[in-house]
Amino acid sequence: MGRDSGSGGRPEARRSGSDERPGFWRSGSGTGGRPGFRRSGSDKRPGFRRRDHSVAPWIRTRLRTAPGAAVALALLVMATACLAAAFPRAVERYEDAGLRRAVVDATAPRTSLQVSAPQPGTYIPQSERESAVSPASMRKAYERVLNVVERPLAVDPAQSMYGVRNVNNLEAAETWLPMPSGLPAQMSLAAQSGLAEHSRMSAGRLPRAGDTVTAATREVEAAVTTETAKRLNIKVGSVIHVPGMQRDPLAVRITGIVAPRDPESAYWTTQPLLRTPSLIRPPTQGGEPETYWLGALLLPPDAAPVLLGTPGEPARYWLLTPDPAALTAHDLSRLGSAVASLESGPGLVKVRDSTDADTGVSTDLDEVLASYAQLRSGVRPLVSVAAFGTGAVAVVVLLMAGRLTADRRRTELALLRARGASLRGLTRRLVTETAVVALPAGALGLAGALLLVPYGRAPYAVGAALAVTLLACTALPLRALAAHRVVGVHGAREDLASVRPSRRRTIAELTLLVLASAAVLALRSRGTSGTSDEALGSGASGDLGSSGDQLVAMAPVLIGVIAALVLVRLYPLPLRWLARPAGRMRGAIGHLSLARAGRTSVSTVLPLLALLTALTTAAFGGSVLAGVADARDRAAVLNLGADARVEAEGALPATLPERVRSAPGVREVTPLSIAYEAKPGAGVESVPLAGVDPEGYARLADRTGLGAFPAGELKASPAAPADGTSKPGADGSAKAPLPALASSAVADRYGTHPFSLRLSDGSDVTVRITLVRDLTPALPGTDFLIVDRAGLGTVAARPTTLLVTGDHVSGGALRKAVAAGTGADTDPTARADVRLRSEERARYVDSPLQSGAERVYAAAVAAGSGYAVLALLLALVRAAPERAALLARLRTMGLTRSQGRRLLVLEALPQALLAAAGGILTGWAAVRLLAPGIDLTSIALATPGGAPPTGTAALHTDPASLFLPALTVLLLATGIAAGQAWWTGRRGSVRELRAGDSR
Repeated sequence: MGRDSGSGGRPEARRSGSDERPGFWRSGSGTGGRPGFRRSGSDKRPGFRRRDHSVAPWIRTRLRTAPGAAVALALLVMATACLAAAFPRAVERYEDAGLRRAVVDATAPRTSLQVSAPQPGTYIPQSERESAVSPASMRKAYERVLNVVERPLAVDPAQSMYGVRNVNNLEAAETWLPMPSGLPAQMSLAAQSGLAEHSRMSAGRLPRAGDTVTAATREVEAAVTTETAKRLNIKVGSVIHVPGMQRDPLAVRITGIVAPRDPESAYWTTQPLLRTPSLIRPPTQGGEPETYWLGALLLPPDAAPVLLGTPGEPARYWLLTPDPAALTAHDLSRLGSAVASLESGPGLVKVRDSTDADTGVSTDLDEVLASYAQLRSGVRPLVSVAAFGTGAVAVVVLLMAGRLTADRRRTELALLRARGASLRGLTRRLVTETAVVALPAGALGLAGALLLVPYGRAPYAVGAALAVTLLACTALPLRALAAHRVVGVHGAREDLASVRPSRRRTIAELTLLVLASAAVLALRSRGTSGTSDEALGSGASGDLGSSGDQLVAMAPVLIGVIAALVLVRLYPLPLRWLARPAGRMRGAIGHLSLARAGRTSVSTVLPLLALLTALTTAAFGGSVLAGVADARDRAAVLNLGADARVEAEGALPATLPERVRSAPGVREVTPLSIAYEAKPGAGVESVPLAGVDPEGYARLADRTGLGAFPAGELKASPAAPADGTSKPGADGSAKAPLPALASSAVADRYGTHPFSLRLSDGSDVTVRITLVRDLTPALPGTDFLIVDRAGLGTVAARPTTLLVTGDHVSGGALRKAVAAGTGADTDPTARADVRLRSEERARYVDSPLQSGAERVYAAAVAAGSGYAVLALLLALVRAAPERAALLARLRTMGLTRSQGRRLLVLEALPQALLAAAGGILTGWAAVRLLAPGIDLTSIALATPGGAPPTGTAALHTDPASLFLPALTVLLLATGIAAGQAWWTGRRGSVRELRAGDSR
């Protein structure tokens, strides 16, 4: 480029003596004036220099020059910041919901803090004893105990209570109370606070204490619940006498019958006897069992001193119910510490100082928290895998966006460097230019996340959105800093097939390989929870708030990174091998497309890295979700044995199988005769025995995959008697015993020799184990025997269970058919239990922790796939101007439109095939390598009352998750290339040819 010698030589250069900004423009680099800058001495005030306002015009000019790129960057930053900020809040939401559900489902008797103290000692004056159980003293002690409870453990005052009750039950002398076995009914007297707030009157009025009540008071008032009154025949005005201690019996007059406002609230469920009486069966030594009724009489709190005059050993208690709404999963460790302190730590010492020296605190809340922590420790690492995968793809896409902008402005930035721009000044201007777009977009993304997920702690969301925004602000400047460290207008070629990897790149790749290998080995040996098998076997348990190792969660991402780097190194080899044969072929399209593919810039490592990481995460995540679904289906089939199960305690009607077979959606019905108490020989152990029809049962076992077997090997011998006994024949030889299919445990116990079984109806049957299977549809568990029903007696062969199979079994229609067939419509005692596999499967999704983790996992995989598509689009957009110029030049040489489309498709095909094949292989390798260390039981199966057993839901490769994303990438790449060729063919070539010299 020439340089003018006049005053208008270089419009961008400063005059000598103008306002210099060291580091950006060289001093004395020309005589041309620059608009907006004064000449030296042009102002009348000596030494005055006008302030440089060039930053604002620069930013405004750049935004006006490329508004589309600015809008695209803003949308990308906003979407990424929104997802990054919403993720921790969504995780916190479902973890907190899971903890609260676990506490609520555990019921108040387990989760309440039960503070109890014995009655005041008999060595103190009676007046002080009575004062110690008075409502005022109990209230003061209750308030002091509340102050002892440490945060974050919060108590719900509305559901907490205190009072006095007798530990030993008192016999009631009234003969009008029901006595099923002739034993008198017994009563438990309780003077508990809050009766008026938690009940409503059904009859009569609430009890009151008239004058001052003491231990010698002869009569007090009480109330009972509606259930107690109904079952014990108690009415308003009834008087119940209970024994006194060194005094006459105490008369308790019933003044009211109350109905609980919320029967399931902690007030009534912590002590269920207050609401519902119980039929007690005391242990007996033989003979008929005897029973008696046990009910509760609700005294007013002012009447508590009267319990000191009874032999019931009165005790004081304070029941503190945790507030589930105040529990948070991130405080799980502190919650466990607070509970432990109250049970046997400093908190217990303070409680005793506030109440009594012999006070004790008991609760199962610590077990509930430990069970939840174990469930979360199995769920959280799986979600971390998806989070790291999606986060890595998002980071790569942001870097690609910065690189795309830097490549688009390569000539501009190189010219600025050649004309004197310093790296510091250039970087500062690019950071400012990008921040003007990225900061508002990040703020909008953060606001959208806060509105989308209006729950959770804000600092984590703000930090995530800020990290995304900072990355977006620095991606372009850092790329420009790396590309323009050396001043030069024309750079060297960066063809993928010609550039040799540097030593630094080799060292970096080896470092990543070591990290990936360490992560895979750690995951295989320790599992996703970060605890080794030896530690688990020794009973070691981690902290309640601990989580899995983050390096383990990054294992799939690191595998994708290594695969991307290896494939980029191997990519030039097949291109070189195919180039020579393609050159000998007729036509130039094949050779030209391979040459173009080989001249792809080394920057293709970023889109390939994004695609492989996304495909690996999608394959891994899809396999996890498919494994969860398969585990639930498998568990439901194991429990039921078919699509539906109809079971009764006794024999089912003979016409019921045909009636059920006619129900909508039912394809086949398999009758079973199950005897759970079959006793081998003279032993006391029992083995579940099921009599089946071999043909139908063999089809069922084969269809469900639960221990398939040949039907002929289970059929009874035609010569066997109908009752199954082995009687000698006419020739004196014994008949053959019934062939049996047994579990491995039963086969190991009894061998293959014939042995007899005593059934519940008194009949005997001789069986011999001929088949051994681990699973069978009829009976879950590890102990079972299956025989032919035809070899059983008439009574034992009657069906007690029906296994129903069908494509779409209707639960309502099936229950209706069973009710009509058993006569349950008129006789409730003839009811049969009906369970469907779909309902059984839904039972395993028991916790919001599981369902929430599944939703977040699926959303993370979907977001990662979206970013992969975006990475593919960015890679194609980067090469779009060059491809358009190439087609324009080739069209002037006679290239047709169809040849142009074929050229672009064949050019994009090698990279697309590389990404698709690499994604399939990487996803398969990641699943196979990491599967031994991953147990999906925690996220797949929920068992009420505790954590699910380990090792029942393993990770397997899901073919759809491997091939569908890879095929999508392949179709998108070729489709976009074909679309670009079609669009370029419709446009003129003048614009591309005129701008071709700059490309």
